[in-house]
Amino acid sequence: MSGRKTIQVDEAQWRRVQRRARQLQGLQRDVPRLLDDVRAQTRADVDRAFASVDARQRRQDEAVRQLSDRTRHIEAETGRRLREQAERLHQELHETAGRIEEQTRQRLDGLRREAERALAAERAERRAETARLAQEIDAVKADRARAEETAHTWLADARTMAGLIERELPHERYAPGRLDRLVQRLATAGQNAAEHRFDAALALGQETFHELSDLRVDIEQRELARCLARKEAVEALVQVEALAEENRRRPVVDTDGTPVTGYSLDVAHWSGGEYDQVRQDTAAALTRARDPQTGTDALLALRDEEAPALERRLGETVERAGLRQLTSQLRVNLADVVAQTLAEVAFYDLVEEECHYAGEDERGDFHAVLRHEATGNEIRVRIAQAHPDSDQCVIHVETTDHDVTAEAELRDRADAVYQALRQEGGPMGLEPSAPVEETVLPAPASVRGSRDEAAGTTT
Repeated sequence: MSGRKTIQVDEAQWRRVQRRARQLQGLQRDVPRLLDDVRAQTRADVDRAFASVDARQRRQDEAVRQLSDRTRHIEAETGRRLREQAERLHQELHETAGRIEEQTRQRLDGLRREAERALAAERAERRAETARLAQEIDAVKADRARAEETAHTWLADARTMAGLIERELPHERYAPGRLDRLVQRLATAGQNAAEHRFDAALALGQETFHELSDLRVDIEQRELARCLARKEAVEALVQVEALAEENRRRPVVDTDGTPVTGYSLDVAHWSGGEYDQVRQDTAAALTRARDPQTGTDALLALRDEEAPALERRLGETVERAGLRQLTSQLRVNLADVVAQTLAEVAFYDLVEEECHYAGEDERGDFHAVLRHEATGNEIRVRIAQAHPDSDQCVIHVETTDHDVTAEAELRDRADAVYQALRQEGGPMGLEPSAPVEETVLPAPASVRGSRDEAAGTTT
């Protein structure tokens, strides 16, 4: 049996085995390649997002050039301010790619506050402009032709702005129904103009234009905030993805934490599908984070809730995989103790070619066969866990006799195994109980025996 040993756990207490497995939950993250990968993916995603922002703002600039002289200047200035905010945010997000830390978030929060101040200043300027234009209305009313021309100009500008918002901005995401209401007001203003009520048309047209302009700015600001949330969500999830790849194989360490040369923990294999599920769930979350239809709140939830939860699951999966590998070796070690004991007390020899894991899978039960050279009698040993991920191993010992073995002799064998487990298992933290008929020999919590159905004997 000793030739099958790969990880020395027989000299460590069970609790130390568990602690070693728990150490694996501390995911390997201080790896330059991992950080470079997170940074590269995040920057590429940020650049894609802001390429769309830049293209949208260029199309808005083209629409603004179609406005009248009266409104073109202020809307062009608004567009310039929005572009500057987007460029600064783009640059900041590009430079901070791969660094999810409080200092970075504080700087980004500063950009958000600055954007809010710019928005407030823009709206204050717009309100002042509206008040100044309102003073001109009385003078315009006296000149019917001028009133008609001015009303139609404002209505045309308002329709241009409404079309810009309809084509270029996600208005239903941030202000559902608001554009429709403003378009209806434009229709009312147009009806006033058709009825030659140009003063009413002018007042309603001006008010509607400025509300549309405010709506444009508000949507742009909210969309930039979404870009920021998207960057942070994508970065957090890319980090989980990179951590999963980096921790797919972990070094195996001995009882003092020294890596065992030539051995590694295949987390994907030992996790029994859990690792692959974490990878799939992370990929699905990344798809949602990169979807342009995912809103800001959902992105923040991905960043603050889902990404940390996935990272915790990954750590727990790595821990369980390590524990399963260690307990697999523990099953071999227990079979070794049983085999050596039976060889000493009953002169049974181990049949090496019949020792194996069930299904040739190290995650399963371990089977060993011992044979008495003189009589041909066999003892079959099966080491299993009491239940999945249990710290309780169950030892089944089944004797198949070609002659008749006395009940007392079978009981003596079971007692010898029990005493050997107490002696050898002490350093492992095993606490076997005395053999019990028709059950099993568990360790570390108990040792029981099984009935030999073929021969009608118990061990």
